Amino acid sequence: MVRIFHAYFPIRTLLLALADALVIVIGLTAGAIFVYGAGHSAAFAYGDILPKIAVAGIVCMLCIHYFDLYSSEVVADSREVATRLSQVVGTCAIILAILYYVYPGLKLHHRILFTGMILVGTLLIACRKLFFLLNGVARLNQRVVLLAGDPLAVSLAEEFRCRPELGIQTLGYIGDASDVAPMHSSLRRLGDFDDLADLVEQKRIDRVIVTMNERRGRLPLEPLLDLKSRGIRVEDGAEVYESVTGRIRLDSLRLSQLVFSDGFRVSDIKLLYKRGISIALSLVSLLLMLPYMLVIAIAIRLDSPGPALFRQKRIGKNGKVFTLYKFRSMRVDADQDGFPRPVEKDDQRLTRVGRWLRRSRMDELPQLYNILRGDMYFIGPRPFVVEQERELARQIPYYRYRWTVKPGATGWAQMHRGYCSTLDDNTEKLAYDLYYIKNVSVGLDLLILFETVKILLLGRGSR
Repeated sequence: MVRIFHAYFPIRTLLLALADALVIVIGLTAGAIFVYGAGHSAAFAYGDILPKIAVAGIVCMLCIHYFDLYSSEVVADSREVATRLSQVVGTCAIILAILYYVYPGLKLHHRILFTGMILVGTLLIACRKLFFLLNGVARLNQRVVLLAGDPLAVSLAEEFRCRPELGIQTLGYIGDASDVAPMHSSLRRLGDFDDLADLVEQKRIDRVIVTMNERRGRLPLEPLLDLKSRGIRVEDGAEVYESVTGRIRLDSLRLSQLVFSDGFRVSDIKLLYKRGISIALSLVSLLLMLPYMLVIAIAIRLDSPGPALFRQKRIGKNGKVFTLYKFRSMRVDADQDGFPRPVEKDDQRLTRVGRWLRRSRMDELPQLYNILRGDMYFIGPRPFVVEQERELARQIPYYRYRWTVKPGATGWAQMHRGYCSTLDDNTEKLAYDLYYIKNVSVGLDLLILFETVKILLLGRGSR
């Protein structure tokens, strides 16, 4: 895994992205050479073909990303990859046609584009097939053994199994036979702690991941230190899980991890940056979206009786209650008992305009005023209704640590989780929120903004 913008990416996935970029440039360049023939040298030397190829390449790479061709679920499915690659080529052609109509100076010759896109599509499919082939070669994988068979070990082994792009082969665990429940017997026991050094040598282990929760008096420190001095990577299981999943595992979380980590520390510079970015983005967005917001407000009033704006109490930083503004998407009498219920699929409480607003996320636009006023940041944990927040704080450990920063209109959890309606959903969402609070940075915020645009365009997670 490589850490970029305080987020972790598999090395193989990054290499795949670099290979895709190279393939796109090669395909479009080959198309230009084919069209110009013997005169291609002069065309490249004195023309502006290379900048035009770069623009087309950037559009192609964005389309590949927006069709999730780097996500774990899609990367592992060869048929889905082939389908989405064909969609990428078609979408690129449409976007470039629009771009060339608006900015004719960026236009590649239609024969270059046609020939180049055929080559690009063919090469991308070949590149992905090679990626599948290399992922299946066991010799190229790192051999890993887990120290203790606690639930964390089971979760890590499952992540490694489901994500071949990580390039990790789990051989089993070392520890007591009672460590793993019978339902998880697929995680093979290799031996006791005393066998650690011999097993590492016999099995040619590359990494030892410590996954035991209770370490006092059990952790074989001297053998682990000896292995580390011999070049074997010895890693903390909770940190590996965090880097692989992008969330903190709550049942394995130790408060010392939060106390001694770089996160959960509010500096003046960080506060200034968060506030400055939030003011700038909300002000620009309000100015751009004001005409649309007026049209939406009129549509809401014409569609159903009641105000255009909906006000609701939410919990902010340090548990402080503030009023959140949204466009009203439900009937005025939707929650007559005074207890707001989560929105369900095909909820009858939604108005006709409100259903469209929620699907497009346009009902969130008035929150720009909350951001400008200082109730929220642009990026942070999503604020919930007061009663719901306090109930979740009673049921979920560490939940109150969400309130150590101001909430946000979008965030790391919104990238990875859709609409949350159950206790388990909110527990997993908290795991992502704590990861963000621990790793907050300018780079991570930029990554979240980039992914949020993707979510909005594809309409994911709305209800």
